[in-house]
Amino acid sequence: MSAQEHPEPNGWRVFHATGSAPEVPPPLPAPPPWRRFRGGPAEPTPPDDPEAAQRRLGPGEITPQLGPDGIDVVNAALLLRRPLLITGPPGVGKSTLAYVISRELGLGRVLEWNVVSRTTLRDGLYVHDAMGRAQAIAAWQAGLREAGVREAAAGPAGAGTSDFSKSGQLPPVLGDFITLGPLGTALLPYDRPRVLLVDELDKSDIDLPNDLLHVLENGSYEVPELVRDAADSARVHTSDPSGRAHVVGGRIECREFPVVVITSNGEREFPAAFRRRCLPLEMRVPSREQLLAMVQGHLGERPPGTEDLVDLFVRRVQAGGTHSLDQLLNAVQLTTAGGFQSDGHGRTLMEMLLRDLAKGR
Repeated sequence: MSAQEHPEPNGWRVFHATGSAPEVPPPLPAPPPWRRFRGGPAEPTPPDDPEAAQRRLGPGEITPQLGPDGIDVVNAALLLRRPLLITGPPGVGKSTLAYVISRELGLGRVLEWNVVSRTTLRDGLYVHDAMGRAQAIAAWQAGLREAGVREAAAGPAGAGTSDFSKSGQLPPVLGDFITLGPLGTALLPYDRPRVLLVDELDKSDIDLPNDLLHVLENGSYEVPELVRDAADSARVHTSDPSGRAHVVGGRIECREFPVVVITSNGEREFPAAFRRRCLPLEMRVPSREQLLAMVQGHLGERPPGTEDLVDLFVRRVQAGGTHSLDQLLNAVQLTTAGGFQSDGHGRTLMEMLLRDLAKGR
């Protein structure tokens, strides 16, 4: 039999938590029959954003934070085309995992949807600038009126010209005032999946997880304004810089279901119907060795005193405090400033940087 008929035992694992950019993006395993989509026409390959990835991951090598079980969960989500629901305390690298996946699999720029209490499903899908469109139409109509006045003044010689040529402008088109949100952009018909980070979903209104069910299940949605428009298709803006997309009939369906990374700080429980559609992954505070490696990966070095700061950070976390990796990186970075002394006033500043976030100020 052929090699395709006898795949390697670990062939379904395409993600290994290294975060290393591949020379050639690896192929993803085929989706199950019930997670195949037929959206089109295919959109061009999205842009990359290496600067954003470096801000999240640092310039050095990635320090793996997932064990074999966690890596298997990510690979299962990739194979089954299901969202990852990542839980854990603040600052342990939940949102960073989206950038690790994107870089390692060569999936381009990560789309971020930062959720707050006022966020609605429509915010993630698209925005219609109705006011801007109304102003553009009013300006266009004013141009027509001015052209009509000029034509009347010119007499019979100006007769017979169209309204468009009178004003020198085409009427505003609806697509120019539609911008797809991060979720809406991720569901465009790309040949390879986009990575969508839905950050801190537990801060949302109680209805948002339920509102997401249909979109996450069907991989499609409609823009009612475009459905009602007389034009059969439209060019709309996307969440990518200067991005435009072609929408036919007001309906958008993906070709490859996006890699959806949903983070939660555990501030609330999600409905069972929502959890059924996600694969759960819990991330824990990194170990001392991982923290030292992460500091070196972000800063490119291990400044003097790093071990003492990491030990202090670990003790405070183990004592039940709420701390973020950003606090540790800030504290270590400050020690590299010329002339900074960690005693006296410097010690007070360190205490402020490494304060317990659960205690407010």
